[in-house]
Amino acid sequence: MKFFKQLLVAPAALGLIAPMAVSAADLNINDVSDYSASSGEVKSISQFSDVYPTDWAYQALVSLSERHGCNAASPNGSMTRYEAASLLNACLGNIAQVNAEERRLINEFGPELAIIKGRLDGLESKVGEFEAGLFSSTTKLSGSTKFVVGGVDGVTGSEAVNLNYDTTLNLETSFTGEDLLVTSLRAGSFDSGPFSATGGAALETAYGSADALKINRNYYTFPIGGDLTATVGAVVRQDDLLAVWPSVYPATSGLDVLTYAGAPAAYNLSLGSGAGVSYAKDGFSASLAFVATNGDDASKGIMTDEGADDVTGQVAYTGDGYGAALAYTVSDDKSGDYDAFGISGYWTPSEVGAVPSVSAGIGFKEPETGKDETTWTIGLQWNDVGSEGNTLGLGFGSAEGWTDTSGYDDPMTYELWYDMTVSDNISVTPSLFIIEQDGKDDITGGLVKTTFSF
Repeated sequence: MKFFKQLLVAPAALGLIAPMAVSAADLNINDVSDYSASSGEVKSISQFSDVYPTDWAYQALVSLSERHGCNAASPNGSMTRYEAASLLNACLGNIAQVNAEERRLINEFGPELAIIKGRLDGLESKVGEFEAGLFSSTTKLSGSTKFVVGGVDGVTGSEAVNLNYDTTLNLETSFTGEDLLVTSLRAGSFDSGPFSATGGAALETAYGSADALKINRNYYTFPIGGDLTATVGAVVRQDDLLAVWPSVYPATSGLDVLTYAGAPAAYNLSLGSGAGVSYAKDGFSASLAFVATNGDDASKGIMTDEGADDVTGQVAYTGDGYGAALAYTVSDDKSGDYDAFGISGYWTPSEVGAVPSVSAGIGFKEPETGKDETTWTIGLQWNDVGSEGNTLGLGFGSAEGWTDTSGYDDPMTYELWYDMTVSDNISVTPSLFIIEQDGKDDITGGLVKTTFSF
C-alpha cells in the first residue's frame, strides 16, 4: 500500500460518523465537475472562503502547489475547506511519499477528502449505469470512415477532382456466445461522379446515400448442431451467407470490378432479404444462399415474377494459407435472368518476402437472352513492403463480361496501390488505375484513400 494511501485512511475514519477508507490514488477531482456551486478547473483561490492567508494550512498549500506544479495558481485569497481538499488531492494524488507538512495537511482535511471520495464513487456508479443503458455487455461497436480524393481522365463531364466519404458503424451482439446479431449503419456521399456505383471507375467503397444514415446490414447467425450454421436477415448480402470468400485480394478496397473473385455474375453480392445455411468441417464447406433484392417491397416481394431473387450454392476447401471454391448462381430477375459459374482460389506464402500472395478467379455467365460472357481477375499482394504493416497490391483482369463478338476489344482493367499504415487505426492508400473501354478511350485516374478505423 502506498504511504500516502495509508496516511489518508486514519483521518478519514476519525473525521466521519460513517467511516470511509480514502485512497489518494483513487481521488482525482480533475476527472469530474467541480463539486461546489461554481464549476471549472481551479485557476485561482481568491474566490474561496474558510481557509485564510493567515492560517498555517493556507501557507502550506501555497508551498505545496509551487513545489509540485499543480494546475492551480498560487493562492492570493481565502478558500473553502473543500476547495483546499481539492487542491490537496490534485497535488498529492500520484505521490507515493509525503513530507511532514504534507502529512499534516492530509490529517487536517481528511474528512473533506473522504466526502469527496464518496461523491466520486456515486458519480462513477451513475456513469456505469449510463453506459449499461447504452449497450448490452455483449454488444461490440466498431466502425470506419474512408475519405477518397481523386479524379479521372476519359469520362466526359467527370474530370474534376472529387472528395467523397464512406462511413460504416457496426453493432455485433451475441446472446449465447455462439450466435451473432449484426446491425450495420452506413452513410456516404458517392451519389454521382466517376467513382460512384454507376460511374466509369466505380470503387468498392463507393456508397451513396445522399449523406443519410441507412441500415446497410441487419441479420442473425446461429448454429444448428455442431457443423451447421444458419443465417437469416432483412438486409443481408450474398457473401454474408457463404462460409468462404475465395480471395484475399484486395486487402483494402479499390476498383469495384476487381473485387468479385473473378466471377461477378456468380458472386454478384446481391443485397436484400435473405437466408442461408452452411456446413463446415475439417476445411471443407458447403453453403446454400438465397437473397430477394425486393423482399421488403410489397409490390414485388419474395419469389414472385415481379421480384428479383438469387440462389447461390458453393462448395469450398481451405487449408493453411490456401483455399478454393466453386460457386453456382441462378438469378431470377425480370430485367434479365441468367445462370453463372465461378471458380476461384487463393494462395499466401508462409513467410513475408519477395513472393506475393496470389488470388485468381474466372467466371462464366449464361443469360437467358443474349451472348454468354466470361470474366477473370488476378490479384497480387506483397506484405510489409517498405515498412512493417504496409502492403503493395497489383490487380488486373476483365473490365466487363467478355463476349464472343466480332471486333470486340476484350477490355482490361489494371490497378496499382500501396497501403501505408500510419497508426493502428489510420492508413493511407494512393492508387493508380487504367480501365479500357470497347471502342472508346481508356479511363485513367488516381486517388488517395484515407481509412480511419475505430
